[in-house]
Amino acid sequence: MASTGKTVASAQDPTTSILHHPYTRAALPFVNGGLAGMTATAVVQPIDMIKVRLQLAGEGVREGTRPTALSVTRDIVKAGRVLDLYTGLSAGILRQAVYTTARLGFFDTFMGYLNTRAQVAERKVTFGERAAAGLAAGGIAAMVGNPADLSLIRMQADGLKPPEARANYRSVFDALFRISKNEGITALWAGAFPTVVRAMALNLGQLAFFSESKSQLKARTNLSPRSQTFAASAIAGFFASFLSLPFDFIKTRLQKQQRDPKTGQLPYKGVLDCARKVARDEGLLRFYRGFGTYYVRIAPHAMVTLIVADYLNFLTK
Repeated sequence: MASTGKTVASAQDPTTSILHHPYTRAALPFVNGGLAGMTATAVVQPIDMIKVRLQLAGEGVREGTRPTALSVTRDIVKAGRVLDLYTGLSAGILRQAVYTTARLGFFDTFMGYLNTRAQVAERKVTFGERAAAGLAAGGIAAMVGNPADLSLIRMQADGLKPPEARANYRSVFDALFRISKNEGITALWAGAFPTVVRAMALNLGQLAFFSESKSQLKARTNLSPRSQTFAASAIAGFFASFLSLPFDFIKTRLQKQQRDPKTGQLPYKGVLDCARKVARDEGLLRFYRGFGTYYVRIAPHAMVTLIVADYLNFLTK
């Protein structure tokens, strides 16, 4: 009987279950991060669509009517194309499956290492270490996710072209195939540099400031854990938006551009050329056009992502 009891106890021991297998534990931050990111993208996709249209409107023109988030939304609805607000959803989901999976997975992995090292040294993880973890995780994830990100921009920008010039991509996979076939496989990494810089700035603002804000709120306030998460997400969303929007703007312009059919030339030669031309022709404030929309996209996305990730981490403890 003793042997049987021991066997039953061993079978029920959570450390022997597949969920607590070392390989599973290593993969869970990536899986939970990806699922959280895809959930958040499905929620905020219409806001992202409006943000991209705002960034592409009035390209090369300093004066003229300035579109707003409301006017862009109204134009789409008036044209009877409400579903256009979800244009590129498949690309957005694929991007999160790749980008956020890597971003949150690497960040949690790096933070686990930093926490262990800090405990051994009998100290707390510093903001600088959190920032370094966020920058590294964002940069690595952005390189991996650039093809899906580029496809998302192309699909969202397609509706701005005359009907006869539209590519009418059927899905993200159709976009990936046609772009690589017509422009070469390296075209899928167009705008990779600003994408990486944008991701590093975004992660610095989002993950590092979220982690630091939550730590400070826990130590200095009596807010409930849920309130701490919401407050820290709002703070992190602001810094993530402020630090990353100029790079996001340049990334969008570079990923949207295509060669002129007559001259074979691209509108922009690179990051610096794009920044110089936008500043000269459209003004410096153009880099922050749509900041409110961008913040409204970043903050809820961060909240949903982090809340879902926390819940998934709780379920898979």
